[in-house]
Amino acid sequence: MSVDHGVYSSPESERPVFLGVVPGMTVIVKHDFLTGEKRDKDWWMGLVIHCGGAARDPKIHNLFQIPDVDSGVIRWVNADLVTHILPKAQGNKKPALGGDDENQSTKKLSAT
Repeated sequence: MSVDHGVYSSPESERPVFLGVVPGMTVIVKHDFLTGEKRDKDWWMGLVIHCGGAARDPKIHNLFQIPDVDSGVIRWVNADLVTHILPKAQGNKKPALGGDDENQSTKKLSAT
């Protein structure tokens, strides 16, 4: 007897959060503790700068490169550790954090 192990089509409410992540989005990441690290936080926030594709389907991202907004440390993050996508600022087409606004203000300061 054959069993179909094709693409699972689930309702939108059961869809994993990470499937909607693209570069430029601000996300909340579940903290994955490394050996010897203090257990002082459960999550952290960052701005996605790169999405890596899976070997079977490059359109599905399984790794993200995200800098921590508090420390500035850039980390490679497994997709399943992304728990929330923060909405863009209201009335703005750019992400809630980072984006081109910071670059523009830096350019203006350096030009003066």
